[in-house]
Amino acid sequence: ALSIRKAAERKGLNGVAYIDSGYSETTGAKSLYAEYDKSLRETARMIRQQTVMKVVAESTKELFAPGTCPRAAIYCGWYSLKKYVDAFDFIDGAIGYHISSLEAVDLRDPNSTQWCPAMLADGVTATLGAVAEPYLYSFPKPQAFFTELLDGRCLVEAYYRTKPYNSWQLLLIG
Repeated sequence: ALSIRKAAERKGLNGVAYIDSGYSETTGAKSLYAEYDKSLRETARMIRQQTVMKVVAESTKELFAPGTCPRAAIYCGWYSLKKYVDAFDFIDGAIGYHISSLEAVDLRDPNSTQWCPAMLADGVTATLGAVAEPYLYSFPKPQAFFTELLDGRCLVEAYYRTKPYNSWQLLLIG
């Protein structure tokens, strides 16, 4: 997996970016959920503007349906707690980032329905997730994380430059 990640960092990714927003702000008040959802939408816009990668954006409460995401190079979205949806055919070097609590607890369980172990089993090269309840504000904002990657930073640099807290409840694999 390390050689695949390094090749992807050198050559870039040639696939599809799948971005899943869909939080609906009902009160009109600003919230952290609305802020992160906006970051997801801005991530889709940024990838469209800065790459030749096709971007598929899901902006309803629905998740990408099983089997509907071929050639997935990037997946970033939320929220389906411990209920991975097998929507993606990940290419070599793919990055999967699901914003949700407790998605990296059972990494060694081959039957886990958490997003991190299930994406790894499905062929994603890199992912990040929570091993305990981290609260939303501890996750890197998607736009900042993917901006760092598109600006040429390696995976670890992008993660460390954008995660709000050090020594917290999140981990990076890749």
